[in-house]
Amino acid sequence: MRLQYQYMDNSSGVGVLDKAAVVLSALEAGPSTLAQLVAATGLARPTAHRLAVALEHHRLVARDMQGRFVLGPRLVELASAAGEDRLLAAAGPVLGALRDHTNESAQLFRRQGDQRICVAAADRPMGLRDSIPVGATLSMQAGSAAQVLLAWEEPDRLHRGLQGSKFTATMLSGVRRRGWAQSVSEREQGVASVSAPVRSPSGRVIAAVSISGPVERVSRQPGRLHAATVVAGANKLTEVLARAAAQQTSQVTPPAPRS
Repeated sequence: MRLQYQYMDNSSGVGVLDKAAVVLSALEAGPSTLAQLVAATGLARPTAHRLAVALEHHRLVARDMQGRFVLGPRLVELASAAGEDRLLAAAGPVLGALRDHTNESAQLFRRQGDQRICVAAADRPMGLRDSIPVGATLSMQAGSAAQVLLAWEEPDRLHRGLQGSKFTATMLSGVRRRGWAQSVSEREQGVASVSAPVRSPSGRVIAAVSISGPVERVSRQPGRLHAATVVAGANKLTEVLARAAAQQTSQVTPPAPRS
C-alpha cells in the first residue's frame, strides 16, 4: 500500500513516531473508520486503534459526527502558530497600503474559538472612533470578518457558528460565491466593513483582511467601493504564505540521486 510503502521508506528509526505519522498522513485524505485506517496504513488493527486513540487524547486526531477519525484541532493550532510570524510580518505593509488606498482603517483578524482577534491593524490618522486596536477581541456572530472566518468552515462548525449570529447560511453562501463579505451596522451601529479571506498554502481560510469605517463615508454598499481592493490585499497575504511554504519545502527536499 502506498502509505505503508512510504512508512517503510521514510523510517526515522523511532517506530512509534513513524507509525503515528502514517496515521496522520492517512487522515489527511479525509475521515476514516478504523477499518479504513487499517487498510490505508497497513498497520495491525490493534496498533492503528491504539495510535489513533492516543493521538485523539492529544487533540491531533478527533472524531466526526459519524464517529470516524479525522485530523484534530491541535494541528490547526500548530499550523497557525507556524505561519503567524510570516503572516504578521507581511500584514503591516499590506494593511498600510489598504488604509492609504481606501482612506479607512484596515485590520487583520484571526479566529480563536468563538471569538476573533485583531492581530494587526493600520489606523487612519483621524477618526479614532473607527479604529480597532491590536489585541481587541470581537464576536464571531456579527461583522464581515466573522462572516469570512465562518463561511468556509466544515458544515457542522458552520451550523454551530450560525446559532445566534446576525447573518444567515444564505448570506454565507453569497460570501463563498463572491469571495468577500460586507456588513452594515451589524457589529456596531453606524459602522460598515468589507472583508476577504487569507488562505494557508493548503487552501484553508486562516485569517480575514478588513477595512471599516462609518456608514456615511463607506456607504451602505461598502463592497461596491472597496471589495476589489480588500480582496487584492488578502490575496497578497495568501501569496506571501504560499511562497514561504514553497521556499521551505525546497530547502528540506533532498536532491534527487544521481544516475
